[in-house]
Formats: sequence, C-alpha cells, structure tokens
Amino acid sequence: MTRMPVVFAALLLSTALPTTGHSATNIPSLDEAAGRYAVTPSSDIDFAIDQIGGGGIRGKFGTFSGTFDLKPGDLAHSMVNFTLKPASVSTGQGRIDAFLRSAAVFDAADYNVISFKSDRVVQTGPETARVSGILTAKGRSNPESFDVKLANWNGKAIGFDVTGKILRSHYAMDVGEPIYSNVVQFNMMIEGRRA
Repeated sequence: MTRMPVVFAALLLSTALPTTGHSATNIPSLDEAAGRYAVTPSSDIDFAIDQIGGGGIRGKFGTFSGTFDLKPGDLAHSMVNFTLKPASVSTGQGRIDAFLRSAAVFDAADYNVISFKSDRVVQTGPETARVSGILTAKGRSNPESFDVKLANWNGKAIGFDVTGKILRSHYAMDVGEPIYSNVVQFNMMIEGRRA
C-alpha cells in the first residue's frame, strides 16, 4: 500500500464521520487529535467536472483504503497512506461510468490503483492544514495539494473535510476539453478510527 498525505486522508475521513462527540463549536486542535487512524469505508470521495453551458459530471469512488498518522506537536511530519480503485467510479449513469473506466480516462484495466503520498503538511489554523504530496494515476506522478479541516473528533474517530483541484491533463485524462473543464474538483468527507 502506498503512503499518502494527511490532507487526502483527512479528506476521506471527513466524508462519513459521525456527528457524535465534539460539535463544530467544540473541535479540538489537530495536536489533541494526534494518533494513527485507519480510513473507514463510510468515508466519501466526491468529484465534479464542469461543462460549458452547465451540467458536467458528478461522481464518487466507492473502493479505497488507507491510514494516516497525525504527529503530536509535529504536524509537518504527519503521514497519510491512501489508495483508491478507479474501477469503483460511479456517476449514476452506466454509459459515463464505462467511459471513465476506459483507456480514454482512467484506463482502469491497466492502472487499477490511484495513490497519494504526502511529503509536506503545513498547519494553516487551529483546525486546518494544507497537505502536499505526490498523486500517481495512470502511470503519471505529479505534486498536488489539498486543504483539510478537522470536522469531528470523539477520541476514537476523527473526521475531516478535504477539498482540492487537480488538472486532468497532468494524468493524460483531458479527453473532451474544452467542453469539459480540465479541472477536477474534489470535495471529500474522510472518517478515520484509531488503529
């Protein structure tokens, strides 16, 4: 399993974390929530690609796994290990799902894993951070960054809201440009439980 940045893990965690425990007005600092967590299957990884004139493609990935390690007092050295299966993409439209899995986009038959490995975490506030690292998809690796916000924490489970934008052209997936935007917008809710 490849290692991925804390931001991506945080993004995954924030998608499905229960709202029990701390409320949005009583969230601990990232230092208080330090520890090793496993990403839960109830997390959500949602994406959107805009289209000229409105509409576009909205979808999610259903198969993923990973861990993240929040270092107390040393967030910069926190690590995330995350992978997802592009074949698990779902838009609710079978024809579009098949096209996204094809060689024109993900080429899921030849490249069955997308991974992210963190190399830098910068805390931007008491509950926020920017995670940077290397995203590998379709045999290409590029630096990417995600913004993460601590959303929930109850001592055993943690949740993050993760957002970011990736250019499809960096991964040879820019078919349909310029009608479809080159920018893929990620809005993730990542849940993790102490490992």
